[in-house]
Amino acid sequence: MRKAFICPTKYVQGENEIENLGYFVKTFGNSALLIAHPDDSARVKDKLDRTAEKFGITFVQGDFKGECSRKEVARMQELAKEKGCDCTIGLGGGKAIDTAKCVAEGEALIIVPTIAATDAPTSHSAVLYTEDGAFDDYAYFKQSPSVILIDTTVISQAPVRFLVSGMGDALSTYFEARANVQSFTKVNAGLPCGFREGLCGEAKGTQAAFAMATLCYQNLLRDGMKAKIAAENKVVTPALENIIETNILLSGIGFESGGLAAAHAIHDGLTVLEGTHKYMHGEKVAFGTICQLALENAPVEEMEEVLEFCVSLGLPVCLEDIGVTELSHEQLMEVAEKACIPEESIYAMPFPVTVESTAAAILAADKIGKKYKETGCI
Repeated sequence: MRKAFICPTKYVQGENEIENLGYFVKTFGNSALLIAHPDDSARVKDKLDRTAEKFGITFVQGDFKGECSRKEVARMQELAKEKGCDCTIGLGGGKAIDTAKCVAEGEALIIVPTIAATDAPTSHSAVLYTEDGAFDDYAYFKQSPSVILIDTTVISQAPVRFLVSGMGDALSTYFEARANVQSFTKVNAGLPCGFREGLCGEAKGTQAAFAMATLCYQNLLRDGMKAKIAAENKVVTPALENIIETNILLSGIGFESGGLAAAHAIHDGLTVLEGTHKYMHGEKVAFGTICQLALENAPVEEMEEVLEFCVSLGLPVCLEDIGVTELSHEQLMEVAEKACIPEESIYAMPFPVTVESTAAAILAADKIGKKYKETGCI
C-alpha cells in the first residue's frame, strides 16, 4: 500500500517571530521578494525593518495588486528575476500567500500569515483567479513551503472573526480525515507539480496525518473558547498559541495528508447561493461539517458536541447563519449538484453518495441546527 505525508520543511511559531524572518531569508541568500498587501506590510513594517538590519538582508517590495492571477504571478516572477531575489515571502492573507506559492513554484518559499483564518499556509497548492476575481484554476507544486513563520503577536491583533473562521475550517479536519480512513480513499499527498500538469501519483493517508487531524479536533474543544477570549482582548495566551497551531499546522497537514470529504464539497456547493458570498470560508465549512454528520447519520452525542462548539463560538449551524433565509427546492438541488460533481471530495465518504442524499443532508442539517439553537438539544 502506497502512503504519503506532505508537510512544510520548517514550522516556527512564537511572539514577535517576524523579527527572526531575516534569519530564514539568510539561509537562501541576501534578498527576498516580499509579496504582501500594502496594509499588511505596513502593520509589521517596524519588525521588517529590524530583521532586515539585524540579519543584513533586503526586502524587494512586490507591490502586490491583491489578486492571485496569472498576470500578477508573471509580473512578480519577472521582478524577482530582475532584482536577483534569492527567495520569495508571502506575507498576509490567502491571496498574497497563494501568489507567493505560484511565484516560487515550490522553491525557496517562506510563508508569513498575519491571520489564522484557514489551514492553507502549509499546503503545496494554491488557487488562481482571473484579474476580475473569478476562479481560474488550482495550482500544485512539487513541495510545501520551505518555512512557515507565525508571529502570534500579529495574529492576536487581527479581528477575532478570522480566528473563529479558522476554527470553523479546522473543525472539519478530523471528520473528513476519518471518512477517508474508513473509505480507504487516496489523498493528493503525492508529488504534484505545476499548473495542472497532473499528479505524479496519489497515495493513502498516513497514521501520522490522522493523529494530527484527531488532535486538531481535541484542541478545538479544549482551547477554542479560551483562544477566542484571548483574541478579543488582543493578548497571546497558551490557549491562543494552541489554536493558532491547530488552525494552521494541524488542520493544514490533516486536510492535505488526511483528505477532504463531504464538508468541503458542500461548502463548494453553497457558493452558488449569493447570500453566502459575504461569509468566510471557515464559516461555511462549519455548516458543511454539520451537513456531513447528517449525511453519515452520526450519533446524536457527536452532533450535539459539534453544535455546542459552533454555537458557543458563533459559528454557523444553519442556513440562515450563512445568509440563506429562503431556499427553493431548485436552489437546494443546485447546491447538491455542485457538491456532487465528479471531481469533488464528497466521494471520499465511506458509502455511496447521490445528489438526492446530499440535498437531504443539507436540509436535515439546517433543521437540526435551528432546533439546537432554540432548545440546546436535537
